Amino acid sequence: MIMVQEVQAPGPSERHDLDANDESASLLFDLSQRYGDTFRLTSQSRSNDSLVILNADDIRRVLQTNRGNYIKGIGIERVRVLLGNGLMASEGELWSRQRRLVQPAFHSQVIRSFSALMHQANVDLIDRWSGHAARGEPVNLTHDLSELALNIVLRALFGTDLDRLIDAKGCNPFDLLTSETRRDLPFAAKFRALTHHVLNMIAARRQEQRIEMDLLSTLMEVRDRDTGEAMPDRALLDELMTLIVAGHETTASALNWTWYLLSQNPQVEARLHSAIAEPASAPGPAEASSATAPYVEQVLQEALRLYPPGWLFTRRALADDVLGGFHVPAGTDVFICPYMLHRQTTHWDQPEVFDPLRFEPAAVDARHRFAYLPFSAGPRYCIGATFAMAEMTMHLAMVADRFQLRYDGTVPPAAEFQVNLRSRHDLHMRLVAR
Repeated sequence: MIMVQEVQAPGPSERHDLDANDESASLLFDLSQRYGDTFRLTSQSRSNDSLVILNADDIRRVLQTNRGNYIKGIGIERVRVLLGNGLMASEGELWSRQRRLVQPAFHSQVIRSFSALMHQANVDLIDRWSGHAARGEPVNLTHDLSELALNIVLRALFGTDLDRLIDAKGCNPFDLLTSETRRDLPFAAKFRALTHHVLNMIAARRQEQRIEMDLLSTLMEVRDRDTGEAMPDRALLDELMTLIVAGHETTASALNWTWYLLSQNPQVEARLHSAIAEPASAPGPAEASSATAPYVEQVLQEALRLYPPGWLFTRRALADDVLGGFHVPAGTDVFICPYMLHRQTTHWDQPEVFDPLRFEPAAVDARHRFAYLPFSAGPRYCIGATFAMAEMTMHLAMVADRFQLRYDGTVPPAAEFQVNLRSRHDLHMRLVAR
């Protein structure tokens, strides 16, 4: 039996409520300077204290070795309003069952089957951008990447049914995700209203006994290994809506920051161009990974270090625990901030420098596994991480083979710390043909 130490972590005397917003980001940066990698905050409006942990061993304990003691924390109800009770929000046996059912949809062979789709989406983007380059016009990088990522995830999910929907409606109803940037209750209501389109696709496939080579059919056909039952429609719908949001916003944001960082680091950009110029690295529809061009993936990994889309997440302790040598009472909301963790000098030399060589195999092997969390870690590691990396590496290799992107702003872009870490304003880039 563990003897719990009744020693509280240090923290400010003022009361604060933490959440995924700009105010909390500024507060966390300040408090980490004052109190180190473990500190406590007393809430203004909640009954439980909050504990912020930036120590990789403690993070491993919460996410892996003692994960049974921690459930999703603050903000999860807002996620459920938007996405239902999919993998991002569910807990316990429901989460375990759904994870088993969804996992086959993200097998490496399935992801490779979407290579041609990813390739064509980028060919179309390059064609549009070629016109801008010829006319000397900048592109709205943020908007275009959002459209690209949304198009890829929707086509991977729904295949030809997406074209049928667009033809029937005269537009893509899911463009709501690119046209509206706020993620508040009015947006959640509009997004949930889109579920009837998905239910209609499901009903049509059943009526026609039609199986397509896409994620929707994969999830409709999967069966529970213990009961032999299919995924219930409510669960199926929640997982699909979760995949639409998670598979779109985080990827678009990561690519947005990657191109900005490349525009500010010409040596890295030059090395990227050299890497993709090698014959074995030439991007094509058969490729869904960067195995032949490791540096392409390393560039993305380093961008995800500096600007992890999921910059802050929480867990709630079910029972007392000890983290950082301090008592963690049951009910404590534990905050983990990858944005700050990825800047800890304990693990990262010159952390503000953009250096993809940090992700060479020897460097990765020498580093603490829980010092880098762009996709979380442990059993709740992002199920779509391999899909996202395949999509991003193909995009980066194909576009960098054709263009250099030059930032069109006069000041560095400000980061917006909300649910995802995005640029506060759209980034505009000028294209230089290579």
